[in-house]
Amino acid sequence: MSLFDAIGRALHRVVHPQYAQESERLDAIAKALRARDADADRVQSQIGGLAEKVSRLALDKDVRGLHRDLVELRAASTRQHRMLSQAPRFAAWNEAQRTAARRLRPRIRRLAEGPRPVLVGPWSGEVGFELLYWIPFVTWALGEAGVTPDRLVIVSRGGPRSWYAHLGGRYVDLLSSMSTEDFRSRTEAQKKQREVGAFDRDALRRVVAAANLDRPAVLHPGLMYRLFRPLWKQEPRVPRIDDYTRYERVHASPTPELCSRLPSEYVAVRFYFSSSFPDTRDNRAFAESTIRGLAASTHVVLLGPGFRVDDHRDFAPGASSRIHVVNDLMTPDRNLDVQTAVIAGARAFVGTYGGYAYLAPFCNVPAIAFYANRDGFHHYHLELADRVFRRMNTASLVALDVRDAALLRTALSAAQNLHA
Repeated sequence: MSLFDAIGRALHRVVHPQYAQESERLDAIAKALRARDADADRVQSQIGGLAEKVSRLALDKDVRGLHRDLVELRAASTRQHRMLSQAPRFAAWNEAQRTAARRLRPRIRRLAEGPRPVLVGPWSGEVGFELLYWIPFVTWALGEAGVTPDRLVIVSRGGPRSWYAHLGGRYVDLLSSMSTEDFRSRTEAQKKQREVGAFDRDALRRVVAAANLDRPAVLHPGLMYRLFRPLWKQEPRVPRIDDYTRYERVHASPTPELCSRLPSEYVAVRFYFSSSFPDTRDNRAFAESTIRGLAASTHVVLLGPGFRVDDHRDFAPGASSRIHVVNDLMTPDRNLDVQTAVIAGARAFVGTYGGYAYLAPFCNVPAIAFYANRDGFHHYHLELADRVFRRMNTASLVALDVRDAALLRTALSAAQNLHA
């Protein structure tokens, strides 16, 4: 500072006695201005950071949207690839079905020609396929051809006359002329009668000779198998099967000898071992406990015939005052008719999932059926059965995994407690 500046300030203090206060006020104002500038810089910095974050978030959103679009595109591409890879197989299935349908019509028309007899069968396959596919197909085919009952000769095994009663005609049973052992050994290699095999040709010759038939027309199961086999392998199956089937309820044949043998109220039961219910210790224990549990509250009538016609082995529990057997009435050539009569008079059917579980709703009797191996059967048969029974407005079939049985018992127990 110069000498003149110092003299000037000294004179200023003499002239302005409030110099000190003004100086402090000016310093405070300067400090406040500097603080404001610092805050402004800080706010500006924060705004810049927020802008950067917003920009980054927007970029992330764009990336996430792009990733989502990519995932959807990849899924669509996978679906398209699957459809393209299945297209040749689907086309082959459709062509096989169209070919079978084209061949079917002339065969049906030939059934209508002249007064010659029409031989239906022989059926030697599973109960479930007979009920769910073969008999409804025969009913449709004979209706299309206008075949009158007096021309019909129906050939099956085990005596299921009542299953075919709506068709009329004569019934011939394969087991009336051969043993169950002979039948089982000759049919076990060909469960699905896709072609007229050696057993079928021999059976047809026997029936033609025994019934003295003159050049009968034959409606063989192979025709049904060739028509339905492509449909069992594609979607939608059920509506197209509806085009070639007509379903009817089953009315049991009168069986007077059963009247004195059956309780006034009972549950019909048949547990047997199969691919869906293998012969294991756990499954035996399950069947035993289920039958004992039923017998604790009601009478139980077992359906096992006491002999084997196919590869299924029946489970039979120990004796009990509430567990009844009628297998002495079941001869090989009429065991299915007796079992049908037992089921028709029951409150319900309980047993292995399979053909007998279908038979109960056809008789308007509710069924609960169990399986232990979900891969042991084709679920589209169950889907079709459910559709058929709902359309017929008949009793229902409930199929359960044995692992769900405990949950079922708990729910039933809870329901009983609520109504107690």
